[in-house]
Amino acid sequence: MKFTEEHEWLRVEDDLVVVGITSHAAEQLGDVVFVELPEAGTTVSKDDEVVVIESVKAASDILAPVDGEIAEVNEALVDDPGKVNEDPEGDAWFFKLKIEDLSVLDELMDDAAYKKFVG
Repeated sequence: MKFTEEHEWLRVEDDLVVVGITSHAAEQLGDVVFVELPEAGTTVSKDDEVVVIESVKAASDILAPVDGEIAEVNEALVDDPGKVNEDPEGDAWFFKLKIEDLSVLDELMDDAAYKKFVG
């Protein structure tokens, strides 16, 4: 798994990159009450706003961690946004990206570097 400074995690699954938020981010947000996902087939560029999350504390945007095309979204989060708090690094992924070059993930933090980053 790789991590961004925006508290997103990325996991390679077959030829896709699965994207979600870390447990740390979910804790900071508090109880998630709404998730707005992008449409599959949408092309995104790094740092584009892709997902909107609203919690009892705040609204936040999830940014595209890399360039790619949204291959799939996790529709279960629309019906049950609380899953983000229950299993942020598992079943509560937001979208899967099709990317040209997986080597761009090498620039991101590994688990040890992310733990040090959040201190």
